[in-house]
Amino acid sequence: MDSIQLTGIRCYGYTGYLPEEQVLGQWFEVDVTLWLDLSPAGNSDDIEHTLDYRSAITLVQQLVKNSKFALIERLADAIAQALLQLPLVEKVKIQLSKPAAPIPDFGGRITLEITRSN
Repeated sequence: MDSIQLTGIRCYGYTGYLPEEQVLGQWFEVDVTLWLDLSPAGNSDDIEHTLDYRSAITLVQQLVKNSKFALIERLADAIAQALLQLPLVEKVKIQLSKPAAPIPDFGGRITLEITRSN
């Protein structure tokens, strides 16, 4: 199956377990892989035969910005379920990162990955 990768979608949002995360917010980074059949677009050179990835990027940005979940697992699943509703998309992989998680003495990033399909 063919895929489109959208990497480095950086958004400010309000998901987090700690109360201050839902008030002050933080940056998130999202990478998305969308599986779909790209052969019709490859044959026709017509955007109507593929996914306009601008809509997928906007969808991710809006979900991160407007959601207030306690867990990033829930946010990742909400993103996956919404992307699966886009035309032609059969399967998605979401990598969601908190580059500056509020954990004392931890300078790394937290990243989770989920895969969902129709």
